[in-house]
Amino acid sequence: MRSSFLWRNRVLLTSGVLLILSLHLISAGVHPGDLAARPESAFLEVISPVTGAFTHLSDGASSITRDYLDLIHVRDENAFLRNELARVKSDQARLAELEVENQHLSELLELKDALGANAVAANVIGSDANGISRTLVLSSGTDNGLRAGMAVLANQGVVGKIIAVSPNASRVLLIDDHNSALDGFDQRSRARGIVAGQVDDGVILKYADRSQDLHAGDTIVTSGLDGIFPRGLLVGTIQSVHREGPGLFLGVKITPAVDFRELEQVLILTQPPPHLEDQAKD
Repeated sequence: MRSSFLWRNRVLLTSGVLLILSLHLISAGVHPGDLAARPESAFLEVISPVTGAFTHLSDGASSITRDYLDLIHVRDENAFLRNELARVKSDQARLAELEVENQHLSELLELKDALGANAVAANVIGSDANGISRTLVLSSGTDNGLRAGMAVLANQGVVGKIIAVSPNASRVLLIDDHNSALDGFDQRSRARGIVAGQVDDGVILKYADRSQDLHAGDTIVTSGLDGIFPRGLLVGTIQSVHREGPGLFLGVKITPAVDFRELEQVLILTQPPPHLEDQAKD
């Protein structure tokens, strides 16, 4: 009967004993060397590796997070530096281009001073692309005092003449166009002729008599007799002279002094050249 009572109440009795033991330990205190401390020591031995592992994992995760944030910062900084480098290169290119343009304009102003004539500088903003007509479009027009028939020059020599104008633009007929013609002469022999363009490209000196002294390498300049170009402007050099055939005139090919495809700025003379008798007086 008694054994049956203890068995039925074993959980309650066990809990009571443990409670009493706990109260005793609290009231008496536990010393490091006591047996009562050994379970706690064993528990710490078991739990410490796990705690260390969790601590290591936590530190690793924190390190990975820091590295990731640092990587994002470096990536953003690199993107900023690349943008800054691109901006600096763009600024350098613009400054270099401005320097080149200023140099060209300075040379045009020197040409203007050398000619002693009123002139306007203009930018080349377009060209004829149909392969038949050879013209350029300039950024200046009647608002700048330009009109048809004015001479157009470059630092290297004669470019052509204006054939059409609007308030803010004008069209130039190049000397290598087949509709172009200007009076010129050989600077060495003084032989005269008409400088004209050809449909199939190139520039020739027309109406040069077979008896005239013309040779490859001679310089051709403007005569001033056409009323458009002042006397003595460089047109080009003689490329070849042909005397074959029964014709009255020589076949003279000229290489223009100006490369029209590379023109960026030109000078337009806004006053006609002096008459021949005025040049003779000078």
